[in-house]
Amino acid sequence: MKTARRIWLCADDYGIAPGVDRGICELIGRGRLNATSAMVVAPSFSKDTVKALRDAGRAAIGLHVTLTAPFKPLTDFTTLRGGRFLTLTNVLGMAMARRLDRAALEREIAAQLRAFADAFGRPPDFVDGHQHVHIFPQVRDAFARSVAEHAPNAWVRQCGRISGQPRKLHDQKGLLLDILSVGFRRRARRAGLRFNPAFAGTYSFTPEANFPALFPTFLEGLPDGGLVMCHPGFVDAELERLDPLTTTREREYAYLNGKDFSRVLAEKDVALA
Repeated sequence: MKTARRIWLCADDYGIAPGVDRGICELIGRGRLNATSAMVVAPSFSKDTVKALRDAGRAAIGLHVTLTAPFKPLTDFTTLRGGRFLTLTNVLGMAMARRLDRAALEREIAAQLRAFADAFGRPPDFVDGHQHVHIFPQVRDAFARSVAEHAPNAWVRQCGRISGQPRKLHDQKGLLLDILSVGFRRRARRAGLRFNPAFAGTYSFTPEANFPALFPTFLEGLPDGGLVMCHPGFVDAELERLDPLTTTREREYAYLNGKDFSRVLAEKDVALA
């Protein structure tokens, strides 16, 4: 009898807004997700959001390290604009030019790890980064050191493609993540950190994107222990205030909550770990 591949299906951005939190908790309760990563710097992250996630059902709970606008740091961070982190474009540009303050990065990441432990009463099961910032140059060094010190048993998310699959040159975002993940994996190994063997789930996030058609392609060739990223939830005023990713979240929720999702998992011989 063929054994199903067991994967992680991880919902990012828990804590960003009540509507997102509600959608994620509902899917965990129905066995449609087995992991989510929480943003401890989000304004609406609270004891209530922690309790809701604990009560939702069994799932791995990670820290979603956040270092980009419009969010504010927990520490006296050195590179800010109006008291908030810089935009994703600015952070990436400074990281590629090696202009970030690595000591400040390490202090902030450590502070977010401590905030997670204070909120949940334990370290995270895994650690990843909002907008994949954790795999950027300089950030990945501070990230690896901080996780190794404060959550040494956690695994970390690498964002590289499935081994052996050709690079899709038209997928510029996926190509960049693939390239940056090479250095990230190297640093994770040096720090003695475990990471997922493969990653999938990137797409354009535009209104025209067909998530039901895309999801089965994320599972093609994904090995045991591989990770698929997703962003389900419901749109509310807080989400619209903080993030441009809105209506696509409701489309993802509808698919993950529907019959086709279970059918595709069975057809692909995939199960949630």
